[in-house]
Amino acid sequence: MQPAGQSASTAQVSRHNLPTRLVHAGLALAVVVQLATSLVLRPAENGSDGNLWFGVHEICGLIAFALILLFWIVLTVRKHDTPAGLLFPWFSPVRLSALWSDVKRHGNALFRLRLPAHDDESPLASAVHGLGIVLITAMAVTGTAYYAIGGANPDAGGLVGAAVFIHRALSNLVWAYLIGHVGMAILHHFFTDFNLRGMWSFHAAPNKEPMK
Repeated sequence: MQPAGQSASTAQVSRHNLPTRLVHAGLALAVVVQLATSLVLRPAENGSDGNLWFGVHEICGLIAFALILLFWIVLTVRKHDTPAGLLFPWFSPVRLSALWSDVKRHGNALFRLRLPAHDDESPLASAVHGLGIVLITAMAVTGTAYYAIGGANPDAGGLVGAAVFIHRALSNLVWAYLIGHVGMAILHHFFTDFNLRGMWSFHAAPNKEPMK
């Protein structure tokens, strides 16, 4: 669905730079594969190699680890796109105040059974994205740690046991985040001027000055 008054070419141009969109697409696909295979995998144990889906889960997990590292690099060096301060506002009183105001703005709109107008610089949406980045990073790091030092024993103690415990504990949060993230994106696509094609487009993003 395309908002009124917006041309097809404009709708497909994203404010996000191409590296950000490519890494986002790769991470999205990797996370979907990871969650899907987690439902049917049989882990390696007692000298076995696990089933095919466990192998796919491992390989895709390593890809996700590489992509999240690449994303952090892109986040560090990019000059345009969403500022890091919007993604991680937790140590700035000014950012936290803006976040709280945006939470109230969303709450008031939802109380009236409406979606708030889409805002590229929304403190709430940006903070949620930041939490997603941290969550996926934790999942990728703990999964890679198990792969590297786990010895095919998910019940091992020490660092391996801690990594497996965290990995399993966070998996339900990843499900909740994915469902909520996709659901809100679809709602905004149909009921605001936000267009999903922009994030998945290969068109060049327009230059914009980063927010100070």
